Amino acid sequence: MTRRPLSIVCLFLLLFLILGDWLGFSLVRENPLPVYLQQWVKEHPDSVIWGEVTSSRDTEFSQTVCLKKTYLIYKSKKFPIKNVKVFLKEKKEIPAGTYLMLSGKLEEVPLPCNPGEFNSRQYYACHHTYYFLKKASVKKQISGKRVSVQLLWDLREHLERILEETTGEDSPIFSAMVLGEKENLKEEVRFRYQMAGVIHILAISGLHISLLGMGLYEVLKKTGIGVSVSGIASLMIMVMYGVMTGGSVSAMRAIFMFLLAIGARILGRIYDLITALSLSAVMLLLESPAYLYDAGFLLSFGAVLGVAVVFPVMQKVTALKSKIGKSVLASVSVQITTLPLMLWFYGEVSLAGVFMNLLVLPTVGIVLLSGVMAALTGTVSVVIGTAMAIPGRVVLGVYEKLSMCVCKVSFCTWTGGKPELYQVILYYMILLFFIGVSVFRVKKGKKDFGIWIISVFAVICAVLVIGRKKSDFLEITCLDIGQGDAIAAQFPTGEVFVVDGGSSSKKKIGQYQLLPFLRSRGISYIDAIFVSHTDEDHISGIRELLDYMGKDLISLKAGNLILPEVLKKQEAWMELKELAEKAGVCVQTVNAGSVFSIGNGTISVLSPQKDATGEDVNEDAIVFLLEYKEFQGLFTGDVGEKTEKEILSNLRDIDFLKVGHHGSRYSSSMLFLEKILPEVSVISCSDSNRYGHPSKETVERLERVGSQVEYTMKSGAVTVITDGYRIKVRRFKDPEKRFSSS
Repeated sequence: MTRRPLSIVCLFLLLFLILGDWLGFSLVRENPLPVYLQQWVKEHPDSVIWGEVTSSRDTEFSQTVCLKKTYLIYKSKKFPIKNVKVFLKEKKEIPAGTYLMLSGKLEEVPLPCNPGEFNSRQYYACHHTYYFLKKASVKKQISGKRVSVQLLWDLREHLERILEETTGEDSPIFSAMVLGEKENLKEEVRFRYQMAGVIHILAISGLHISLLGMGLYEVLKKTGIGVSVSGIASLMIMVMYGVMTGGSVSAMRAIFMFLLAIGARILGRIYDLITALSLSAVMLLLESPAYLYDAGFLLSFGAVLGVAVVFPVMQKVTALKSKIGKSVLASVSVQITTLPLMLWFYGEVSLAGVFMNLLVLPTVGIVLLSGVMAALTGTVSVVIGTAMAIPGRVVLGVYEKLSMCVCKVSFCTWTGGKPELYQVILYYMILLFFIGVSVFRVKKGKKDFGIWIISVFAVICAVLVIGRKKSDFLEITCLDIGQGDAIAAQFPTGEVFVVDGGSSSKKKIGQYQLLPFLRSRGISYIDAIFVSHTDEDHISGIRELLDYMGKDLISLKAGNLILPEVLKKQEAWMELKELAEKAGVCVQTVNAGSVFSIGNGTISVLSPQKDATGEDVNEDAIVFLLEYKEFQGLFTGDVGEKTEKEILSNLRDIDFLKVGHHGSRYSSSMLFLEKILPEVSVISCSDSNRYGHPSKETVERLERVGSQVEYTMKSGAVTVITDGYRIKVRRFKDPEKRFSSS
């Protein structure tokens, strides 16, 4: 370490940023506006801003414009607000370098609302973007002089069109690999590559920069122009390539390291991988301290550390010399080093990736080079470009077939759940201990069986440490999915059931809310999915999950789908049944009197009645009572007063109530509430719904009977925790008031 002073500088910078963040200094989670102005923006979102356009892109629903050097205009004064992402009402031709004055609703980039959900605020903070301007209109537009970035974006769009013509249906993959454009990637491809552990090849990363950069350098050097000119030229081209492809953290890290590698060659110095990695980390963190908690930053640097530090130790321990053996060790080293990070950010890790990468890494250069040549030659001749794409398309076809096979294997991924911070620290302490002991014994010349025992023991201990520990409590989590319902319950013994999962205000909640939550909790199997009724705001996410299961796109499996037994079955009812059967999920129908045992709890169905027609899906929804020791929880779907009266005789005091129909005034009648006297009631709805949920009258009735009322729209996911006797409430958005007893 003393021979690498930059590594020490990097370590101290990391410690300084972590300590500063823990002490409350705005080093990592800064907001450029003064506190009083932040509060004003929250209270008065209609704002006017001024800034310079860095990029403009058309999306499926709107046009987005990114601004830099942005100012908030407040009382004729300008306040710097750094970068802002703008969502325009109407599409316009806006080249980079243009200066815009815009009006719209200024909102701080949102925080996640549920466990496991993607942290948009953290991601955008890395790019110094802290606010979105939504429903924006252009008030003033002034042409600028800066055209270099626009030329790169125009080139990118041109090459993307060429790839569409030359690579056919594989163009989204080529565009992702060559240009960093992932908007058009098919969902199935993304999911399959993720399960197979090769999703990294679809992002511009160190692999791409090293292949293209070093390849370009060697080609230029062979022309006889010299090492210096070849190095400088290739470096300039790779910097422009990094900017053109979006400047991801992994790409910028690779470009920094490429700069140092070329510099070492020009100066005739030795290139040190760890020193280059440390300097790259320092440069990126100084530019944006928010990278400290960024998944891309940590995984990119973690993977290189695995190759630079762990792999040499494992190679010395095992004394493997064959190419295949070294490749396996390198893949395992990266997996071991990044395992806690993968679980922390995604809750699961691909086990198949260790072996898939043995094939993918040696051949991905063929795909990349084929795509680059198709884009370049296709500009001259589409026929030649199409021919150049053939080798890459053949290899991609092999990837696709292998990924499909891998996804059918039940143990291709491990859903370990998000570990606690102490588990991550302990894991890396064990890993460092293994490295230290191994290096010491190898230096002493002791390559005996004892070092193998130490290695195996260290790996087993580390994996056991990082696995999510099961709770000793029953946990019922009402997720914040906007205007809708989504509930997941997990018993201490591991059994899981889900009640509904849909939203009318958010899209793809299965992909962006349900799956991340389940993975973060280490849940890979759902014993039962209860669908109270088939309104879209209760089933959209469930439909997604069943579709993914049927196509083998996710590792999550389910045992049973529980639907209401009604005479008139809606089209959505039949669709869910078909999707479940395709996914190998058993379909059951229930009505009043049905009883289930799950874990060490009992579920008693109270509705629908046995003669339910299904014409009124709300009133004929599934209502059930969960009993766990002395705890009782009531799940009411969207039923109103009519059904409440029908089931009243079967009820007594309860501990938890999922408030019916998102807090509608026509549900949770006084007669009903006075009979059940819920200790904790949770209302799930959007803070901007058009129905007026929750009703003021309903909230007053709940408070009148002494119930503690919780709202997903205010607190994010609300989790009710019980040992069967006492209950606690945990609010995801309320860390300083995280627990309250009832």
